[in-house]
Amino acid sequence: MSKPSPRGASIDDGATEFATRDERKQRTRASLLDAALKLMAEGRSFTSLGLREITREAGVVPTSFYRHFRDMDELGLALVDEGGATLRQLLREARKDVAPVNDIIRRSVRSYLQFLKARQMHFMFIAGERSGGSPVIRSAIRNQVNLFVLEMSQDLRRLNFLPNLSTATLQLLCGLVVNTMLNAASDILDMPQDEPALEQALVDNFVRQLRMIFLGAMNWKEPAPKA
Repeated sequence: MSKPSPRGASIDDGATEFATRDERKQRTRASLLDAALKLMAEGRSFTSLGLREITREAGVVPTSFYRHFRDMDELGLALVDEGGATLRQLLREARKDVAPVNDIIRRSVRSYLQFLKARQMHFMFIAGERSGGSPVIRSAIRNQVNLFVLEMSQDLRRLNFLPNLSTATLQLLCGLVVNTMLNAASDILDMPQDEPALEQALVDNFVRQLRMIFLGAMNWKEPAPKA
């Protein structure tokens, strides 16, 4: 049985109240992030957004913004982290089993397509801020790209794929793959809806590009060490 508090409320009641406050806080934070994405979906750049219009779109007072973010840059960093973490998890799942590299490539492409469809505005935000906008956010995006490269190279090493390549060369290879994926995003996002044949052709072409990169890596000869 719960021990009553001096005011007659139980400890369980206090825990429930705390959980409810925490849930409300998380909902407000999510509403602010969603509001920024919704405004950008109307064709706005992130740098053009104002704090007050984001809070108005989210349905909260402006002062509540500062309970979650210090400034707009911090909100942008949260969007970068949220999108990057989700995509990295999807690609880790695609690479986790020992399988022929062609299967891993196709699974990774499908996971990437799934992410872009589900989180189009997240990616449009990242693509737009990658080459412009706040230096703080550009740096965060570069860090996310570096994490993709590092995690991919570690997974390929774990799978004993291309064991003849040095760590530096393997990371260079993964950098080419990640940049190819980023560059292909605009074609994926511009693809008309409900055209499975067109989508399949685009996926097949994307897979061929990545296979060509790996084919070149399989024939790569590491430079002889300098005397």
